[in-house]
Amino acid sequence: MSRKKQILTAVGTLGCALGIGFVMQNSEAAEKRYGPDQDMSALPVPQDYVTKNSASNALLTVEAITLTSGELSSDVALPTTDSRITTVSAPRSVLAEPAMPDTAKIKRPGCAITADARPVATAMVELQLDAPCLPNERITVHHNGMIFTETTSATGSLSVQVPALARDAVFVMAFTNGDGAVAQTTVEDLSDFDRVVLQWKGDTGFQIHAREFGADYGTAGHVWSGAPGDMAATVVGTGGMLTRNGDTMAADPLLAEVYTFPKNAAVGSGDVALSVETEISASNCGVEIEAQTLEIDSGGRIKTQNLTLPVPDCDAVGSFLVLNNLLQDLKVAQN
Repeated sequence: MSRKKQILTAVGTLGCALGIGFVMQNSEAAEKRYGPDQDMSALPVPQDYVTKNSASNALLTVEAITLTSGELSSDVALPTTDSRITTVSAPRSVLAEPAMPDTAKIKRPGCAITADARPVATAMVELQLDAPCLPNERITVHHNGMIFTETTSATGSLSVQVPALARDAVFVMAFTNGDGAVAQTTVEDLSDFDRVVLQWKGDTGFQIHAREFGADYGTAGHVWSGAPGDMAATVVGTGGMLTRNGDTMAADPLLAEVYTFPKNAAVGSGDVALSVETEISASNCGVEIEAQTLEIDSGGRIKTQNLTLPVPDCDAVGSFLVLNNLLQDLKVAQN
């Protein structure tokens, strides 16, 4: 696919050492890249910006990019019987949330809060919560460093599917008033899948893009929020899938996007190229945005990295920033 590019040089802690690649594309190139059906009308590129930049390949500089390794720590007390379980949680400075609930207060007389977790296909877990005295309330779900916010229904219930990050999976669901519930289950097939997580707070425009076995943007094998794949294909090994957790309609929501690939059932072999991308919009231009990645290694431990990215000024609205090497590409051997 032919695409015009403007390269953004990265200057910041660990950014150059790790070889993070930054690419900015204008909205015309983005349409070719993401498909003609993407509505860019709400994010126009000013004409003086197009005229000024399309005639040159001048490098634009993005400074003060910070990329650090997250510490392996946890606010959640997990079972210690399995040495493969390593828990992490998002740093408070990146994804600040209310403190975890006191387990002694997870029930109130006459208004019990109950929760249940059960494994389903592709190492997913179906969570069910019933809190009849807390309808239409914000609730934060914590699981092995992954964190996202949801909203209960008018009857105080919640039903979501969450990608598991541990075989012995524990989920803590916390309301802002300190009430909450804990549910756990065993996910036997977790080792059959590769899984990476990108999480952030608010309207940052962050996205995971996976290009399977040499797929180009906008073609079969390009998995992202605009073409997330499906569970059936992942079960039979023909492709990966993308899921997102978090209520985007809530105020300052915590969101988590997860890419899953069936490494032990793949019908093809080769590399899956992973990138983190963000669209420059009126809500993030000219400010610093933060995110965190979680990746499960071969021993079942979770590695985290925190990202602070200064977004170009608002004359670049409609363009995309591409971080090519923030997530480690997957290498798949045919089975």
